[in-house]
Amino acid sequence: MSLSILWSGPTVSASFHGRTDDSIDTVISVILARGLQALIVALVVGIFSFVMMKALPGDAAYRIAAGRYGYDMMDAASAEIVRAELGLDQPWLVQLADWISTLARFDLGNSLVYGTPVIDNITVQLGYSLLLAAGAVLTSLLIALPVGIAAGLRPGGLMDRASLGLSVLLRAIPFFALGILLILVFAIRLDLLPVAGFRGFKYLVLPSLTLGLGLAAVSNRVVRDAVADAMSAEWRIFARTKGLSAQFTMFRHVLRNAALPVVAYVGVQLALLIEGVVIVETVFAWPGIGHALVHAIFSRDIAMVQGTALTLGLLYVALNLSIDLACRGIDPRTRAAGQMGSGP
Repeated sequence: MSLSILWSGPTVSASFHGRTDDSIDTVISVILARGLQALIVALVVGIFSFVMMKALPGDAAYRIAAGRYGYDMMDAASAEIVRAELGLDQPWLVQLADWISTLARFDLGNSLVYGTPVIDNITVQLGYSLLLAAGAVLTSLLIALPVGIAAGLRPGGLMDRASLGLSVLLRAIPFFALGILLILVFAIRLDLLPVAGFRGFKYLVLPSLTLGLGLAAVSNRVVRDAVADAMSAEWRIFARTKGLSAQFTMFRHVLRNAALPVVAYVGVQLALLIEGVVIVETVFAWPGIGHALVHAIFSRDIAMVQGTALTLGLLYVALNLSIDLACRGIDPRTRAAGQMGSGP
């Protein structure tokens, strides 16, 4: 008996440290995998954005000169000065190699139109885009969670059928059309909210609602399916059989298990959110990175386009990394696997 007592402490300690080491190794492997993905995204996005900008019809030097001096002051001589200054007469491969070497020094270069560092412009614009994205996600959750939970508790009921029909309708409307519809109703007809720009949080309502409704149209069905599956699971029925209250079972078991597919689906929504940000910012003249990307394309500002597209791609990778880590923290099977693997 005394021997077992003496050895019980180290056994528990080793098991604990084994689980901790396994968890740390898993997190490190996830971070390394996403880091490699970020490197690939940087190269692919940079190369493709460069090639697509070069493939556009027209003379980039004329566009850039017009952006610098204005269309009424621009002439052929100005375009030739811009072409020689920026090296636009060099072969494509030389220009691309120059951008990659600059990127290797963690420098995005300067805007071809304004001459300011691309990173300074993106820093300001990204803050506005992240504010809009946060407002859209918050709006989506405020709509999708209560509607999805109510529909999942009674599959086939009135709430379930009504939310399904509304989701199909909202998902079928493009972001720009939904934004214009909200402008017509709340800004023009009711005169309740402002339309364009950002001079206060009132200007955040309509863009966030436009994006949030589009996201909630799908995410509420994901919540509904997750809750319905959890409510019909054997472990939930067993918990009620043991005498656990319906409220305790709901909050302690059903919602926690249903959260995993919902959080995982947020990663899928990120692509839709990034796409929607570009469109919605253009509709509402929101001073974010999507609006800047559209203007950079029209003015043929290749450095700005590459930097903006690269930022959006890396942001997508970073958000997916956050989703991976959140799923591992929520999923009880991950901890159970670690405990089984660290046993004697």
